Amino acid sequence: MLSSAADEADVLGGLNATFERRGLRDHVYDSILQLLLSGEVPPGSRLSIDTIARRLTVSPTPVREAMVQLERTGLVTREALKGYRVAPPLNTSQLAELFEARLMLETTAARLTTPARPPMIDELRAAEDQHRSIGEAVIGAMGSGSADVALTAAYFAADAAFHRVVFRHCRNHYIQEMSEGLGAQLHRMRQSVQHGVTDVREAIAEHDAIVAAYESQDAAAPEAAMRLHIEGVRSRSLDIADQS
Repeated sequence: MLSSAADEADVLGGLNATFERRGLRDHVYDSILQLLLSGEVPPGSRLSIDTIARRLTVSPTPVREAMVQLERTGLVTREALKGYRVAPPLNTSQLAELFEARLMLETTAARLTTPARPPMIDELRAAEDQHRSIGEAVIGAMGSGSADVALTAAYFAADAAFHRVVFRHCRNHYIQEMSEGLGAQLHRMRQSVQHGVTDVREAIAEHDAIVAAYESQDAAAPEAAMRLHIEGVRSRSLDIADQS
């Protein structure tokens, strides 16, 4: 129990400082994540904490904390006495394991969100409209022979936003947390995709099928449609990995 107004002020001040530090750490984490996704720093490159701190105009401490978080996701690796480096691309075996986990989580989330309420279906349709719009821009850019890294990143963000709608409505906090960790690995998978994406049309069609499955009110349809989508993405991703 607080004995005085001064004690209460001290406690509140400490809490505010904690929230500020946490907010700064999250901001730094997001900034470094975007740096990794931009392709500006390729796999294997060294990540200097001091250099990043100067770039973000912060002290090295929140950068160091963000690096620890990123190491847990597998996006960066730490070498004794050498510091951090951008993690290498996932190999074929790691990709296969990633998609096993994704298949389990996403089909379970789809089942838990069935039957879907109209607000969720509206969110899912809006997310797919955005995904399709950016996807068509990607197709246009590829047709003209250009590779726009920013556009590719926007496409992947729209794809992730579509899937987050399902996770957000699955009413299972633990599945949502696991999906966030899996999302970091998907970012890692996409780091090497600097030439664009090649399955935009397939992904758009599969997302449309998922929305239609929810609209059908068939209890088994959403899980089945999600399974077909993830299996399709897995097959296409592994084909590309085998060709690399």
